[in-house]
Amino acid sequence: MTDTTVPSASNRPNAREVWGWVARGDVGLALGVVGIIVLLIIPVPAFVLDILLTLSITSAVLILMTSLMIKRPLEFTAFPTVLLVTTLFRLGLSIASTRLILSHGHEGAHGAGQVIQAFGKLMMGGNYVIGVIVFAILVVVNFVVVTKGSGRIAEVAARFTLDAMPGKQMAVDADLSSGLIDQDEAKKRRKELEQESTFYGAMDGASKFVRGDAVAGLVVVGINIVGGILIGVLQHKLPIGQAASTYTIMTIGDGLVTQIPALVISIAAGFLVSKGGVEGAADKALVTQLAMNPVSLGMVSAAAGVLALVPGMPIIPFAVISIAAGALSWRRSQDSQKPVVNLEPIVQAEPEEEPISASLAIDDIKIELGYGLLTLINDLDGRKLTDQIRALRKTLASEFGFVMPPVRILDNMRLPTQGYAIRIKEMESGSGEVRIGSLMAMDPRGGQVELPGEHMKEPAFGLPATWIDANLKEEATFRGYTIVDPATVLTTHLTEILKDNMADLLSYAELQKLLKDLPAEQKKLADDLIPSVVTASTVQRVLQALLRERVSIRDLAAILEGIGEAAPHTGSITGLVEAVRAKLGRQLCWANRGEDGALPIVTLSAEWEAAFADSLIGSGEEKQLTMAPSRLQEFIRGVREAFERAALAGDAAVLLTSPLVRPYVRSIIERFRGQTVVMSQNEVHPKARLKTVGTV
Repeated sequence: MTDTTVPSASNRPNAREVWGWVARGDVGLALGVVGIIVLLIIPVPAFVLDILLTLSITSAVLILMTSLMIKRPLEFTAFPTVLLVTTLFRLGLSIASTRLILSHGHEGAHGAGQVIQAFGKLMMGGNYVIGVIVFAILVVVNFVVVTKGSGRIAEVAARFTLDAMPGKQMAVDADLSSGLIDQDEAKKRRKELEQESTFYGAMDGASKFVRGDAVAGLVVVGINIVGGILIGVLQHKLPIGQAASTYTIMTIGDGLVTQIPALVISIAAGFLVSKGGVEGAADKALVTQLAMNPVSLGMVSAAAGVLALVPGMPIIPFAVISIAAGALSWRRSQDSQKPVVNLEPIVQAEPEEEPISASLAIDDIKIELGYGLLTLINDLDGRKLTDQIRALRKTLASEFGFVMPPVRILDNMRLPTQGYAIRIKEMESGSGEVRIGSLMAMDPRGGQVELPGEHMKEPAFGLPATWIDANLKEEATFRGYTIVDPATVLTTHLTEILKDNMADLLSYAELQKLLKDLPAEQKKLADDLIPSVVTASTVQRVLQALLRERVSIRDLAAILEGIGEAAPHTGSITGLVEAVRAKLGRQLCWANRGEDGALPIVTLSAEWEAAFADSLIGSGEEKQLTMAPSRLQEFIRGVREAFERAALAGDAAVLLTSPLVRPYVRSIIERFRGQTVVMSQNEVHPKARLKTVGTV
């Protein structure tokens, strides 16, 4: 059943609510577009047409002034939309005025409204032939000169903007990777680049609106003149001369009142697209670039003076211009010759040079690329190198607990064309070569790839690898080979180098950042511990020792608690590290567990435990290992054999020792098998499930 209840007065929208809806921008724009459509269908009285024509002229002036006053074209990105709306508005007015001209033209020139009548009589001067000529000239100026020129500028600007887009994107990504800008600034710049390309592309298409508007104006004028004369003579029995005069005056007035705003908006479009490389408002830019050269102004003065002396030429206008240009030239030349000695003590130009101390700054992490690898920064077919480095920094931050310093990328012409070098604190830590356009294939079993290509060693781990053509990717995948692109090869190498040098990258400044970023409830722990119990340098050395063995310091609160508990009993860094590792037992067991959830261990035999314990001399920080070289070689052989057997069984085992000898066993193993984890019995969590896979 349909509800036919009439809404009460309290439920009906009042006038204030209605005007509030209209005042909203989206509702106002929708009503405006609907009004334009109404103009195309429903006749409007002459006084309403006068108001709308006045609005058309004033809006065109507003658009022109806005185009002149803005500093950059991107400040008026709505111009293509404005151009579309104003063009549709003028076409709607043309149809509305045509309807009035043809229906009321026999009443006289005022039949289509006072605005059209005033424009017709003012521009024609009583002679409709003059009006036709003036209208034709305006259409030619708008269509052939202004619109065509601004359209060409917009087309070229759009083409060059799109061509320059990859380079600009590369510059933004390089600045972000090198730490010159942050993520928010990079997003802002990328958005500006996107707006720039979209704007010039839209301007290229929007210029067609004005051209079509000019063509439509010519057609409407022709229809109005011919149709008006026929209607006046045949229907209203007017003399042909009176009909031609009346309808031509109104038609030309109508054409002028629509073409003049179109010309103004075309000029605004020309100003807008021609400001692509100019900073500042149009007046300041023109004055700065035209009226600042005294030589140019002097030549203008001389040329105007010569023309003033030519017989038959008006003397006064050329003489005024000659004198004004000469005076401005003299003033500019005097300004350029003013001594600057008195300003030197204030501005002190000498210190503007880069201070020598700036050359002492070093980059923590730097990648140098050969000339042929610059395309990696903007690889459109795959992930860009800068994106991979950004993701790598996030991964390492979540895995090891502190944010790596920014990576600076730059070219080095002394490197091989497709070579690269990775530097840590300006010292080369690794180098290699990649092949742009090829893919690296590796056999997971460690054998040589049996595909045509360039055989070499993978730079990060030294495994056999082959650079193959991209067309062989499917075949390599079918054979079970691992396929990586050049950017991933470089990033993997960088990852291993960063993991090996994390301890050096954790500087005192980075430690202060970590302490500053602690949650509020944990900052009290840090404040109580530093510096009353231990110094910040001691905490830094403990963290560096953990990172050297690739132990995550993400649980900084637990590490600080371990230091606080052990510090009253020992001042040794080694002792503090062992206490903290015991505190992180759950984390260590979890990080080194196998696929079955158990912790695979290779135990150190009692014989070697006693041998290491007996070889320790000294106490505290001065305790040293004094084992005979022959015994060390025997120990090394035993470790290699035990871990090779475990690896053949598919286990990535850890070496388990007693707490007393763990640091010294680790100091020996890291020299020949750095990836091997050495844990003490104190670091095994009570709930960890152990699986013994060998004994040394």
